[in-house]
Amino acid sequence: MNIITLEHISKVFTERKVFDETDFYLQEGEKVGIVGINGTGKSTLLKIIAGKEETDEGKRITASNLVIRYLPQHPDFDPEDKVLDAVVGRCPESERVDRETKAKIMLTKLGLFDFEQKTGNMSGGQRKRLALASVLLSDADVLLLDEPTNHLDYEMTEWLQTYLQNFRGSIIMVTHDRYFLDSVCNRIVELDKGKIYSYQENYSGFLELKAEREEMALASDRKRKSLLRTELEWVQRGARARSTKQKFRLNRYEELKNMRSPETDGKVEMGSVMSRMGKTTVELHGISKSYDGKQIIRDFTYIFLKNDRIGIIGPNGCGKTTLMKILAGRMEADEGERIVGSTIKIGYYSQMIEDAQAKMDPQQRLIDYIKEAAEYVQTTDGMVSASQMLERFLFLRSAQYSQLGKLSGGEKRRLILLRVLMEAPNVLILDEPTNDLDITTLAILEDYLDHFQGIVIIVSHDRFFLDRTVGRIFAFQPDGSLKQYEGGYTDYLLKRMEEDPDILAGMQSLTERPAKTAQEKQSSKEDWKKQSAASRKRKFTFQEQRDYEHIEEEIAELEDRLQELDDRMGNCASDFIRLNELNAEKEETEKKLEEKMERWMYLEQLAEEIKE
Repeated sequence: MNIITLEHISKVFTERKVFDETDFYLQEGEKVGIVGINGTGKSTLLKIIAGKEETDEGKRITASNLVIRYLPQHPDFDPEDKVLDAVVGRCPESERVDRETKAKIMLTKLGLFDFEQKTGNMSGGQRKRLALASVLLSDADVLLLDEPTNHLDYEMTEWLQTYLQNFRGSIIMVTHDRYFLDSVCNRIVELDKGKIYSYQENYSGFLELKAEREEMALASDRKRKSLLRTELEWVQRGARARSTKQKFRLNRYEELKNMRSPETDGKVEMGSVMSRMGKTTVELHGISKSYDGKQIIRDFTYIFLKNDRIGIIGPNGCGKTTLMKILAGRMEADEGERIVGSTIKIGYYSQMIEDAQAKMDPQQRLIDYIKEAAEYVQTTDGMVSASQMLERFLFLRSAQYSQLGKLSGGEKRRLILLRVLMEAPNVLILDEPTNDLDITTLAILEDYLDHFQGIVIIVSHDRFFLDRTVGRIFAFQPDGSLKQYEGGYTDYLLKRMEEDPDILAGMQSLTERPAKTAQEKQSSKEDWKKQSAASRKRKFTFQEQRDYEHIEEEIAELEDRLQELDDRMGNCASDFIRLNELNAEKEETEKKLEEKMERWMYLEQLAEEIKE
């Protein structure tokens, strides 16, 4: 049953058609993730669903008595309101004590501990978490969440993920966190060139289905072009043997000629941009920093190696951004020494993106903003102009002379990132680069970092991004020291669970769990070690051993059978009945071969694990 329906909606912003007579629906209990590149209208769609923005055409239909709560990307509060009052709001006195208790628990989960603080004195990230608490505590049938994981650390994200998985109502969310989409959503909606496409899958399934959709569209276009070439040859031959050309063939030629090819997504493509790096890179020796008598960085020493891929993690407020500013030379340490080689050129993309956006002149043109960094830049593809670089970053040539004030928040972030890269750094410091960037841009940024011949240092709460980009992690400890872990975020998490299986205990429930006794903690550790030891002693079962010994022969037999079927099908092309029988047998054989290949891959991996 549909509880929200948008029919034939259209919406135009500054001569750009965001929605073009397209439809959207939401069913009871669905958890929908909205994806698409920046500027395609993800936030606009949420506002239309929430009833906070009108469409130019089409209509919005909702079920009667439906309660919808909306988390905007940049929430506003009365600056004089106190934190607790902003969440609890007006409610009957008889319910206030219970509501305040729940509010305090949730605010604490989200890292907000000063319930008497005025909202006007809070940072943007704190206000976003305050708004999230307010939305989650409300009695709602539908939650509309615009970038709910922004400004959340790992534990908060894990807790929110569990909370939304257990939420009984419907959810529509915009988020760049791919692990989050995969875990929470059961449908993905893609916004693409004014249209809305629905995939009844989580994020992983969506990627597969989207690839199939695009491949089908390209296959249909290849067939159309082949027909068009045939028809063109016929038209060009003229009517040597005929007095007039056949009208229907001329009409068909015109129809094929006028059909548009499917549009494919733009890609952020860039050859590696950097400067030469000498022997000395960046070195930190005994770095310490304190604020208000609290030491947030304690005696940190590290010499960055060429092509290092380093992730810095820790809870909000622990000192990650402070460390990045010290690395970038924008802040002095209280103690210790920072050494930077003479050839080092640092590019710093800060999470304080609002400051950079605020400094943008809304009247300035995109091309002029980028040219301030460089008019030309040397890449592995050769010398590239600012205009070409803008095109590779999804800013079409026709839009490059538009004013900065017309860009969406996500487009501005992408432009600022391009400006940092245009400065040709050989050390990239990326402080929360994933906030408000679309998934397409993130995927290409990840690919760019793969080929970047320099040092990359990343602060991020995006688990997928860290797994994809870094090979070593430094985690902030409660005393301000940093502990080193090899691998990405998942490797770090597995190691932390080995050190303390209780590490994720606080994320599973909205209500506070009683602390475990020392004996219970020791028991948990021993249980985990037993499970770990059991996995290390894994052996083939009798059936697995039998399959492993014979599966390669079975695969070879199936491959021979497929070749035989292909030969037989070629010899009976005119026998339609026999051809159908052979084709059905071929499909069944291909299915068996695919199953055998999957089994073989599993057994090979298991054999490797047993060997190790």
